[in-house]
This record gives sequence, C-alpha cells and structure tokens, in this order.
Amino acid sequence: MTVTSSSPSGSSSTAGSAPAPRVAVVTGGSGGIGRVAAERLAADGMAVVVSYAGNPVPAEEAVRAIEAAGGAAVAVKADVADEADVAALFDAAEQHFGGVDVVVHAAGIMLLAPLAELDLADFDRMHRINVRGTFVVGQQAARRLRPGGAIVNFSSSVTKIALPTYTAYAATKGAVDAMTLILARELRGRDITVNAVAPGPTATALFLDGKPEAAVEQLARMSPLERLGAPDDIAEVVSFLAGPARWVNGQVLYANGGVI
Repeated sequence: MTVTSSSPSGSSSTAGSAPAPRVAVVTGGSGGIGRVAAERLAADGMAVVVSYAGNPVPAEEAVRAIEAAGGAAVAVKADVADEADVAALFDAAEQHFGGVDVVVHAAGIMLLAPLAELDLADFDRMHRINVRGTFVVGQQAARRLRPGGAIVNFSSSVTKIALPTYTAYAATKGAVDAMTLILARELRGRDITVNAVAPGPTATALFLDGKPEAAVEQLARMSPLERLGAPDDIAEVVSFLAGPARWVNGQVLYANGGVI
C-alpha cells in the first residue's frame, strides 16, 4: 500500500465546530465510474480515499479535482485482492480522516471471450480481482465501518442480460451479488447497509474498448431510453445508496435505463 498524495488529515469536531465529514473509500477511484463516483461523494460532502491499483497519475488527478472543488481527498495504492494491502488502505483512511463510513468497491476488470475460447489465465485473473477483491474489501469494511455506514459493491446487469462472450465476467458478478446479499444479513444490528449497483451498458473506456461503432449503437438501442448510460448516471445511484438510502439494504439495483 502506498499513499501517493494527500490533503491534510481530518480531525474530530470540537464544541461549536462543524461535525467531521463522513469518509468514503472508493476502490477503482482513479478512472471510469469509480472516479466519477468519488467526485460525486466528495460533492456530497464526504472526505474521499481514492484507491488505485497501479498508475498514480490519474489517482492524483482525481484528488486534485476533488480538492479544486473544495473537497478533501487522498490517493492510496492498494491491490484489492491482497489482504495486507486492503488493511493498510483502511488504516490510511483512519489516519487521514479519522474513520470510514462508506465503502464503494468499484475496482474490477472485464475480459471477454466465448466460454469455449476464454484463456483460463484470464478467468483466474478476473476471479482474483472481481471475486476475491470484493471478498477482501468487504471483510475489512465489515470490521471497520462505523454505525450508519454503507457498503456499495459493483455488480453488472449482464448477469440478467446474458450477452454472449460475457460468461466469465458475469459469473464473477453473480458472486458479487451473493456476497452482497449475505453480508447485509451478517451485519444485523450494526446499522450498516450493504447493496450493489448493477450498471447496464455504460460509456466508459473499459466498456467501449475494442467494440466497433455498430456494436455500440446496437447496445445503446437496447434501452427504451435509446442511449448508453453515462458514469454520472451510475454515480447518482451510488450517492443514493451511500447516503439517504437507509431503508434500502441487501439489494442489487439495476441501473441500466430499462434494459431489463
């Protein structure tokens, strides 16, 4: 775990001062939906820990964008499938901002091929990051979140849409669904919600990479709204689950414009 940039650490509120902000850890927060979600939570008033896997540059850019908008953020490198890294990630959140209230686990990879053709090394890599990573992050979140907290995992609408070539990826997200629903019940009495957001086709670099224009247009027409989702659409759902949605618990919310 490496801290690559930071803003001043948070402090406890004193008599007559404003309460300390809630604190969110966002894995995969340096790009795509994760970055937009991190910026949205900062706009909601949360201090944000932007967790990234490799390249510090986009993570530092995300921190600067949050700080430029008046928020507080720090970037921390962590392998979400490594228990020691994730424990250190939560340690960093506590050291900088005093605790953790929200975990948005947006980190994941998508490698596509028909089942009969997928390299098993790619399957194992997805399983490690998407499944083991969700388990490891959820384990630390369950141990560390303060009362009133929220865990938001990332699933996918492809578990229902069942598009060809998505077999292995969808299998990892089905595992995320199962972990989400069971963890919500395991945290009984803690006042912590656990939900997953399941985006449909969304215009991110991860989704658009390698797809011909005709395929993108076809996917856009799947929704009755006749467009792809935007990262802001998904971040809005994350904001809801992380904040006011205290009576939504143990659910997978399909954010896909009505595809299913």
